[in-house]
Amino acid sequence: MTEFRSQSLTDAAFERVDLSGSTWREVDLSGSRWRGVELADVRMRDVHMDGVSIEGDVEGLVVNGVDVHALVEAELDRRHPERVGLRALDVETLRAAWAGIEAMWAPTMAAALARPEAELRVRVEDEWSFLETLRHLVFATESWLGAGVLGATSFDPIGLAGDWLPASACGLDPAADPSVAEVLVARERSVVLVRDFLAGATQADLDASSTPDPSVGWPPADARSTLHRVHVILNEEWWHHRYVVRDLAQLP
Repeated sequence: MTEFRSQSLTDAAFERVDLSGSTWREVDLSGSRWRGVELADVRMRDVHMDGVSIEGDVEGLVVNGVDVHALVEAELDRRHPERVGLRALDVETLRAAWAGIEAMWAPTMAAALARPEAELRVRVEDEWSFLETLRHLVFATESWLGAGVLGATSFDPIGLAGDWLPASACGLDPAADPSVAEVLVARERSVVLVRDFLAGATQADLDASSTPDPSVGWPPADARSTLHRVHVILNEEWWHHRYVVRDLAQLP
């Protein structure tokens, strides 16, 4: 076990570091920035937090004996009632939820595309740019619905996966630098894929399970219901729209 005692690591940068099972005592993390961090089963005692901002997949978060996750989800649903439909179990409500997703994105797309192209490539605080976000949503749809449900075995190479997949996984081009027009074509194709699927889906289709070809690379090659896969896509769309709005507001 490596131990750091009374050492200053101020302004140090760590990437792909495994600290699972480690114990930290009297550690100053003030002003640090964490991205892509796994905090499952972490226990914090005698901690001081002030001005902390957390964005991510947070479940089972208990603060001073209170399940904060449940409170946060309830408050998000209160502020954004459309979120409830994203977890719908029936096909009719899911169709309406997807129509709501498209309606939500429409003014945001119009406002973004009115900006100079250079701004659509800007990363705010190292988050994906507007165009990168659209490319990621293309990949999310083509993987979770295309490969996971419809049996597709290839992806648009301009799609963008997260850091958890190798850059060239699933036939994606790690050097891709598509034009705005190319991204919009791919984005529209993926939107129509979801719209058309839900338009023709039955409840039996949603309840059915499928296992994607493991050679495809993503999503995980295990049996999951179509409903679960559709929920993933809806969740991706809602959250990434939130991120886009947040980041565009910070541009000049």
